[in-house]
Amino acid sequence: MDIRRTILLMIFAFSLLMLWNNWQVKTGSVSLFSPSTVSSTDNTSAQAPQPSVNSVGVPQAPVTQGTQASSQLVVPPSATQSKPFVVKTDVLQLTFDLVGAQIIQAELLKFRSMNDKTKPTLLLEQTPAHTYVVQTGLTGSPAGQSYPTHLSVFTPLTTDTVMTGDTLPVSFVAESDGVRLTKTFILHRGTYAIDVEHKIENLTSASINPSVYLQISRDSGDPENTSSFYHTFTGPAIYTEQGKFQKISFSDIEKKKTDFVKQADNGWIAMIQHYFVTAWVPVQGKDRYYDMAEVQKGIFAVRAIEPVGPVDTSNPVTMKSSLWVGPQDQSSLEALAPNLDLVVDYGWFTIIAKPLFTLMTWLHSILGNWGWTIVALTVVVKAIFYPLSAASYKSMAKMKLVAPRLKALREKFGDDKQKLNMAMMDMYKTEKINPLGGCLPVVVQIPVFISLYWVLLASVEMRGAPWVLWVDDLSVRDPLFILPAIMTATMFLQMRLNPTPPDPMQARVMMFMPLIFGGMMFFFPAGLVLYWCVNNILSIAQQWYVTKKIAEAQAVVHR
Repeated sequence: MDIRRTILLMIFAFSLLMLWNNWQVKTGSVSLFSPSTVSSTDNTSAQAPQPSVNSVGVPQAPVTQGTQASSQLVVPPSATQSKPFVVKTDVLQLTFDLVGAQIIQAELLKFRSMNDKTKPTLLLEQTPAHTYVVQTGLTGSPAGQSYPTHLSVFTPLTTDTVMTGDTLPVSFVAESDGVRLTKTFILHRGTYAIDVEHKIENLTSASINPSVYLQISRDSGDPENTSSFYHTFTGPAIYTEQGKFQKISFSDIEKKKTDFVKQADNGWIAMIQHYFVTAWVPVQGKDRYYDMAEVQKGIFAVRAIEPVGPVDTSNPVTMKSSLWVGPQDQSSLEALAPNLDLVVDYGWFTIIAKPLFTLMTWLHSILGNWGWTIVALTVVVKAIFYPLSAASYKSMAKMKLVAPRLKALREKFGDDKQKLNMAMMDMYKTEKINPLGGCLPVVVQIPVFISLYWVLLASVEMRGAPWVLWVDDLSVRDPLFILPAIMTATMFLQMRLNPTPPDPMQARVMMFMPLIFGGMMFFFPAGLVLYWCVNNILSIAQQWYVTKKIAEAQAVVHR
């Protein structure tokens, strides 16, 4: 077997795969390398009562035995405009619309905007160009009535709007058709987690059976600075113990091709985008319904609907939940709800990526710089795989030594492939060379390299993190393109250390590979390119060392 031809075919196939992947992303399809939007449910979820949505985006409670159906919402004439109500903590600035007491803007004060470094990142936003809001309300009212929803006018009960202590409670109240709803958002210092309470008071003479809905609405537009060279998921997700982590694309919601667990007493809902997430976490152990819908043209909602149970005149009921509006901070998300850290989705390679991320955070606790953390992490991974790499380099070094003899065999046997292959195998056996020795160790390491790729790409810690001199943000491309140039140069050097293919056409194709891969890296985040540069430099050092040792050993043998 001609190992050079095998390696060439592998590289060519990988190049075609990358080109096809980029085309898929460009045309709106799911990336081959991104975590997939897999949805699998058990049979019981298919039998669950189905929530519905009316023409103004308010969910209707699922109709089950013993419950009442909601009517179409009657929108109050005054619920058209309101003055925004702004509150601020040390990490968040939230803007509430008094129509619905919905959060229509969230500024993450610790994260700078990618478009304007003088401004904070806007996660939630409601403008003519972009909709991404958090909404709640009551549903399940009798026909012809409407309980307070995210379209009702609320009155603020809070006077303090800037956090001075460790917590900042913000309350709003609305009343409709004999039902009073008080929403309280309790913000905490130093965290993006918000405790939310819905207090339902029955002002009528009869018992009522409302449901609380927790909703996140968003358009399908990409976040700012979305790259066309790599894909990250944007859209809703649901987690339940039955269905586990399920992501649904906007296009599937639009086509009504969704398949997810729709009834459970556990789990959470989220809206995911690169680096950030908004999530509702209802109280665990209490029944709720999950739903996704296109509530307006191009606007999609994911929601949890929790039946409150009977509410009598003399017994108000308070429903509690948690809200997260912020970065994909894995440790904080896991502390808020079981498996909420899965929004940082590494797909098939999670089992490898999680330990790599843990190692990376530990190294950062020592080094204090994410750029040097990437360098150290690459060194550790290369050290772990050194035995495999050494075996690969030994095989390539031996192949390089016998290259003149291979060329002579090709000239001797010409087009007689059978005799040529037999002569080559005899030579490999005599020289104790494994033709696949250079490939198999590389194949074994591919899952680790892909996992490391996703760890570096998905980690919000990279966003805005400087390294040295000109690299002031590892999550964006190198502004001076120095790292991509270094990577291209190191790939050319690696090619020079490998055996030269005897076929001139193969040799020319191999020489173009560094230009192709290096050219792609000009558009990738600096953190990823830094990893590849360090990896290439270490590989060159290892390969040079192994080749030198084998050459010295051969020189001793031939003395």
